[in-house]
Amino acid sequence: MKFAFDEFKEGMAIAFAAIRANKMRSVLTTLGIVIGIVSVTLMGTAIEGLDRAFNKSIASLGSDVLYVQKWSWGNHNDDWWIMKNRRNVRIKQAKDIEKYSEYAQAVNPATGARRSVTYGQKLVENVVIIGTGAYWLETSGSTVAFGRFFTPIEADGGRPVCTIGSEVAANLFPNENPIGKNIKIGGYAYQVLGVFDKQGSFLGLESLDNRVYVPINRFFQEFMSQRSDLQIMVKAKSVEELDNTKEEIRGILRRSRGLKPKDQDDFAINQQEMLIQTFNTIGGVIAAVGLFITGMSLFVGGIGIMNIMFVSVTERTREIGIRKAIGAPRRTILLQFLMESAALCLIGGIIGIIIAFPISLIIDTFLPTAMPLSVVFIALLVSIIVGVVSGFLPAYRASRLDPVDALRYE
Repeated sequence: MKFAFDEFKEGMAIAFAAIRANKMRSVLTTLGIVIGIVSVTLMGTAIEGLDRAFNKSIASLGSDVLYVQKWSWGNHNDDWWIMKNRRNVRIKQAKDIEKYSEYAQAVNPATGARRSVTYGQKLVENVVIIGTGAYWLETSGSTVAFGRFFTPIEADGGRPVCTIGSEVAANLFPNENPIGKNIKIGGYAYQVLGVFDKQGSFLGLESLDNRVYVPINRFFQEFMSQRSDLQIMVKAKSVEELDNTKEEIRGILRRSRGLKPKDQDDFAINQQEMLIQTFNTIGGVIAAVGLFITGMSLFVGGIGIMNIMFVSVTERTREIGIRKAIGAPRRTILLQFLMESAALCLIGGIIGIIIAFPISLIIDTFLPTAMPLSVVFIALLVSIIVGVVSGFLPAYRASRLDPVDALRYE
């Protein structure tokens, strides 16, 4: 064991001495590896960041919640025209589900529009106004930071009340309590009942905090016709009963929408699992394409390492002959040049990670990224593997040199 450690230590010392002796050549050689590792690291941080953002966003949908909509989630290129011409989902269907369903724990309709919101002289433009029922908290998993959400009586009666997102509250009420204050939404006055906890954004794109929630009956009176499309969120009593809930809702909707037994469904019942499958498919394609591109840059860098190692073996032929003449075995020569190649790539990998980290922070301002230690370790491992693979042929050639011929080499 001690002999192996001493051999490894000596090989590393010779490898780094050779790198120091040819600084400029070493820098130029590792440049290809640096570019490759920067590409690999940035690709890894982008995939990790998107995955985390997706998981965080998808959790808000709830694994026990079904979404009745006109459009189905996922890839529907072939059915786009069919879905476009479907009848809109109406508030009547939400009431029918609430009345007839035995598996549903909570039923909540919701629709939206964008309007400007004002308080005094303060104005927030392009705010998403959600018209919804009283069971939004139960079906969405959202929580109110302070104040309250509107009650079923307020929702059914179409009272001019609202609960606002944290971003809207910060913009309109930076230095005062918004509870009980009156704001204007598209010119109509609403009393603020509460403020939501900060929710972040969906998939790192649209803010979930730049929203105002109003009773859906009031929403239909002032912002949109009841004939407009909406979605119905149905929370099942348990995840185990989700499939039964889905089939029950399908039957209720077919009867409510007047479909005959031979007619196809003119609505979609979406759930979290559909988005997960679609995301995994798209994410896999993006990862494959990205890794192929970054792999090509590493391949080019590896060719450069191999070329320089062949040059290094040629330049040090007499040194190899001397070491063999005094008893150095083939594995020692092989290990020496493999470690030199791996060290070159490892240095390139470390430099690549140092460059990639600030770039990932810049990218994070407009796309979600994350650089956990696993990405760093993978990048370093890839650089070492590239070094070993690239250096193997030159190292093998060095280990097979005849000591007599090597000593004669000029």
